[in-house]
Amino acid sequence: MTTRIFIGNRRMDAVAPDDRGLAYGDGLFETMRVHRGTVPWWDAHWSRLQRGAQRLRLRLPDAGRVREEAAALFAGDPPAGDGVLKLIVTRGGGTRGYAPTAEVEPTWLLSRHHSPPPAPADGLRVRWCETRLASQPLLAGIKHCNRLEQVLARAECSEAGFDEGLVCDHDGHVVAATGANLFVFREGQWLTPMLDRCGVAGVCRARLLLPLQAREARLDRDAIETADAVFLSNAVRGILPVARLGTRAWPPHPAIAAARAVLARLHPAFALDLEHP
Repeated sequence: MTTRIFIGNRRMDAVAPDDRGLAYGDGLFETMRVHRGTVPWWDAHWSRLQRGAQRLRLRLPDAGRVREEAAALFAGDPPAGDGVLKLIVTRGGGTRGYAPTAEVEPTWLLSRHHSPPPAPADGLRVRWCETRLASQPLLAGIKHCNRLEQVLARAECSEAGFDEGLVCDHDGHVVAATGANLFVFREGQWLTPMLDRCGVAGVCRARLLLPLQAREARLDRDAIETADAVFLSNAVRGILPVARLGTRAWPPHPAIAAARAVLARLHPAFALDLEHP
């Protein structure tokens, strides 16, 4: 991993010890796929960051400077500038206590990571997580830095030997996977959980809604387990078919193959996923 750290426009050697992102998770982040040195859907990632900044009332760094530094981070190294880019923006430094200090320059970090390994060829093995997501409409949809619920849910999956896990809110509505959005195919239509109470509104999810004619809905566990096909999506790994959830197994489904072809047409980075499912 290679990381660059900034406060405002100044390059720094380390994050300040009084940084509110470190103390309170007071910040936002974006995790982006890089394909041949460019980020698919950069504008969509930045738009979500802006929505989050408005919600949290924090300043963002200059968009042009961030993009310039991101390009430099991936320039010149094989394989052709592919990998994962993570951007973290925090409110910056402040005094002890929850009240933010006015007019503080934001801290922002860019880090370069290797591409994740290919998903299992026969699909993901998924479990239901015991960890539930709290409902907080003020934070729903945005990618804020407080991810302890996801950390606990993912730990459940890792300890039990599963690839991923599905999480519900406290009312029993299915929200998403720990690190991806969820789509289910039922009676000839794609459905995806509503994210107005909790969860992250993914960039890849947003791109798929219209071409798949997917409908947002409140879904319970039975709606997932009795679906004809299920896949997960995120902006780094694209579409990930689910092969097994508990005792339910799904063979490859033509609706998922069609969805992956749609995603490949939306951006050439995901055409590679058709070759290496």
